[in-house]
Amino acid sequence: MKVVAITGGGQGIGRATAFHFAKAGYAVSIADADVAAGREAAKILRETGAPAFFQRTDISKEKDVAVWVQATVRELGCPDVLINNAGFSRNAPFLKLKPKDFDAVIATNLRGAFLCSQTVARRMAARKKSGAIVNIASTRAFMPEANTEAYTASKGGIAALTHGMAMSLAPYRIRVNCVSPGWIDVRDWKLSSRARAPVHSKTEKEQRPVGRVGRPKDIAEACLYLADHAGFVTGQNLTVDGGMTIMMIYEE
Repeated sequence: MKVVAITGGGQGIGRATAFHFAKAGYAVSIADADVAAGREAAKILRETGAPAFFQRTDISKEKDVAVWVQATVRELGCPDVLINNAGFSRNAPFLKLKPKDFDAVIATNLRGAFLCSQTVARRMAARKKSGAIVNIASTRAFMPEANTEAYTASKGGIAALTHGMAMSLAPYRIRVNCVSPGWIDVRDWKLSSRARAPVHSKTEKEQRPVGRVGRPKDIAEACLYLADHAGFVTGQNLTVDGGMTIMMIYEE
């Protein structure tokens, strides 16, 4: 049985991705800073018959990442796929953004992706089998909103990191790609006590050529494609946003 390791797998896109990979026959290892969400996600997965493991992890800390990966190998086996999904934002007016908040976002979103990739890739390389890493970037890296500099920088960094790792890890038969989601409504994929049914206005739907707002499953499907069905694809960024970034919007 193949193994997928997912950061931020307790809620949102990460949880949906964990469930989607489990349905495809994977054993799932979840790293998340939210203990309640991580435990609940792993419990639900196990109840469906999928091998699942959860480790409370701060991916900005090298020791935490090492403990999670070591425990994953012990409990499930060496990861065949790594999904670097964990991330958060601290938005503020640019002139008032505190350096410590900028650093905190970069430490988790970008440094965390590097630490997890390096730690897992060492395991993948040692076993001399192919592997895949999928990084979750964002359309914000290419079409940012004002006052989101920390998040935007971290996601732009992930896109660049993807290109570099794809070249560096190619000799080890490890493919590296990233997915850039647009607006994905995750309200129904949170911890059960926090989950809410998504409701969208006509305007919100019409902002996207496909006529609806994104769902976590849309990103999960893209991740599974890059992991299992894209053996000739590496170093690429797959934008999954319903066409919003190519749509010119005029105010009449």
